[in-house]
Amino acid sequence: MSKYYFADYHTHTNYSPDSKYKMEQVIKDAIKLGINEICFTDHVDFPFLVSIPDFDKYFAEIKALQAKYCSQIIIKKGLEFGAQTHTIPQYKKVIEKYPMDFIVLSVHQVHDEGFWNGEYQHSRTKSECVHGYYQEILDLINVYDDYSVLAHLDLIRRYVEAPEPVLADSYDLIVEILKTVIKKDRGIELNTSHIRYGLGDWMPARDILELYHDLGGKIITIGSDSHEKAHLGFYIKEGREMLKEIGFREFCTFDRMKPVFHKL
Repeated sequence: MSKYYFADYHTHTNYSPDSKYKMEQVIKDAIKLGINEICFTDHVDFPFLVSIPDFDKYFAEIKALQAKYCSQIIIKKGLEFGAQTHTIPQYKKVIEKYPMDFIVLSVHQVHDEGFWNGEYQHSRTKSECVHGYYQEILDLINVYDDYSVLAHLDLIRRYVEAPEPVLADSYDLIVEILKTVIKKDRGIELNTSHIRYGLGDWMPARDILELYHDLGGKIITIGSDSHEKAHLGFYIKEGREMLKEIGFREFCTFDRMKPVFHKL
């Protein structure tokens, strides 16, 4: 096992439409990697029905795996909510019916226009795409609290050649987002998938992580955003070291929606 507490808090399985990675295989691979704790965070993106898993089956399988592997790894139940302000009622129904440990909140589309298929970017400038993305996040977290951390805060960099640096271009919006997260005792994640997407900088970018730290942010999780074996646990050790360089001393896992702090 690793000398440090090794957790991967953003993982996808065959319950997500963009992955074929079987849940039990994820656990077997995580144990081999020396991962101490893992959280499943499969996609839920209303109103896109293809991104809505069979919740009963999903949580039943997690429960069975928790029992089977309880002596080898801690397994937590979570979801990735790809929400928008007008879809909040649908997510409220999910969390009311299925108690969870962790919810990572994302914005994957604005006005029901997806980033992944170019629909959102089609009729907008790069700057408009970036500002619209951050405005949707701010509007969302001003009225919605049923989440643990914000996922890959500058995800829009994957889909547009965003004005550089993103922080300078959208500074006021990003500051308001981070202040709101901190005020409401929520957090952000360090998403280590930036390597495989060739983004160059971290996700969110280091300057955003530094701003979060300077504003007093303490709740931060680290996740690989894995969709296959090669992604699992990838670059998490390096992410820990980078967070320590910034000044963070702890990172978080979650238990029943409450942060648990671990030394970096």
